[in-house]
Amino acid sequence: MEKEHNFIPEKTKWKRKLYRIIFKSDTRLGKLFDLTLLVLILLSTLIVMMESVKIYDAKLHRLFIILEIIITAFFTVEYVLRILTIRNKKAYIFSFFGVIDFLAILPFYLSLFFPVTKYFLIIRMLRMLRIFRILNLMDFMHDGYFIVRALKNSSRKIYIFLLFLIIFSVIVGSMMFMVEGHREGFESIPQSIYWAVVTVTTVGYGDVSPGTPLGKFLSVLLMLAGYSIIAVPTGIVTAEMRNKRQNLEKVCSRCGNDDIDDDARYCKICGEKVV
Repeated sequence: MEKEHNFIPEKTKWKRKLYRIIFKSDTRLGKLFDLTLLVLILLSTLIVMMESVKIYDAKLHRLFIILEIIITAFFTVEYVLRILTIRNKKAYIFSFFGVIDFLAILPFYLSLFFPVTKYFLIIRMLRMLRIFRILNLMDFMHDGYFIVRALKNSSRKIYIFLLFLIIFSVIVGSMMFMVEGHREGFESIPQSIYWAVVTVTTVGYGDVSPGTPLGKFLSVLLMLAGYSIIAVPTGIVTAEMRNKRQNLEKVCSRCGNDDIDDDARYCKICGEKVV
């Protein structure tokens, strides 16, 4: 996830003025623009939800369509202006917020050919992340980046854990298929694996359940194992976050480098001794 870009446009007066309004919130017009944007995002989300309710859609379908056209037109113009005013256009287009801004208008135009895609307009809710910048809460965004980095650094361990979980579910599901003998919803191994995944994750839909004593015994073992299994990825991410936080607390007094390993004695940049 990338931060909001701060690429000031060329020495064109109207571009600089538009840039400050669209990308900044330090002026009255900038704050008004951002608040209008947030209101339209909430209104668009509400319209999408109300369209899925048949009673409201039957009565207000025409109004919903008109409002959605107006809102999408505003977002489209805003997206084009963002590209026109910023200096590094490629950086914005392929940034996190740039992609979200594009996805916010794409479903509407796709719905002209594929009507069901209009419900993907709910993606516009992701644009609400800009509220952190608007309300000067960028520290919260920094915490979000911290969590994302922790997940990324622990991804290898999580992949191994998921692979183990898949193998475990396949084996237990196959065993339940043999034990139950085509009864109580265990008609096939894939169906039995579905039951094993639902059980080990402690979801427990209840649509498939064993009927034999041995099958129930295996279910008890699987449910008890589920509680311990859930704790594994949580512990992995928590440990990574704790290590990362300890690393961030270490800062080189000479060059200011904060990327210092937990067991490091010297700064990797300038060689200064780390206390």
